[in-house]
Amino acid sequence: RGISMVPMRLPISTAANFYALVSIYRNDGTVAITTGGVECGQGINTKAAQVCASALKLPLEMVSVKSANNLTSPNNACTAGSFSSDCVCYAVEQCCIQLNARLDPIRVNFPNYTWIDIIKEAHVLGVNLNATYMFSPIKDLKTYQVFGVSVLEVEVDILTGEHKILRADVLEDAGKSLNPFVDIGQIEGSYVMGLGHWTSEELTYDPDTGRLLTNRTLTYHIPGAKDIPIDFRVYILKNSDNPLGVLGSKGIGEPPILTT
Repeated sequence: RGISMVPMRLPISTAANFYALVSIYRNDGTVAITTGGVECGQGINTKAAQVCASALKLPLEMVSVKSANNLTSPNNACTAGSFSSDCVCYAVEQCCIQLNARLDPIRVNFPNYTWIDIIKEAHVLGVNLNATYMFSPIKDLKTYQVFGVSVLEVEVDILTGEHKILRADVLEDAGKSLNPFVDIGQIEGSYVMGLGHWTSEELTYDPDTGRLLTNRTLTYHIPGAKDIPIDFRVYILKNSDNPLGVLGSKGIGEPPILTT
């Protein structure tokens, strides 16, 4: 058996543009969002909806997220690098700031109006209920550091080479997490992906032709259910903050790989 501890520090920098568009509908006051970020299981749409609901002070169920479209997000960056959620949520927040500024005069004049009343009045007055914003790496969020650490205990059969991961403890600094459930899931998936990189995944080529031999799941072995640590404990650092991030949060997708 063996045990090891791996500390991690990873700079998260944004180097591309990300768009967001937020629309409010006059009939029922519901809100629709579309952004340049692509939802691929990392929870970017969930976080964008949460930021919008928080900024407009609405129940989350009144906010829906539409698919990304290059009509509303031209020249958008790819979704990668652990910074996409940051950029998208920042752009959504800026859209909501614009909309709130347009609605504030109505709130002042009609303090007893409900949200739907405010939106209907805004429509009558010709207020633009659509806002767009482009996140710019030049003028918006700045580079910050993500910290983490993991402790791993393994058992190896010296005769056969078979190994078991008995326990893994992972602590990640997510700042003020926008959604702890999403972030814990990201940490778990990223960590297991890193384990696969070190233990089972390997690109093998034919020495004569150069043809890739591990080109399918039958030969390229990604981690399975039995490769997950038997005792898997993931923690998000408490009382953390990130003044350089969106609402104090941090990117969380790729950093845990480095702790494997």
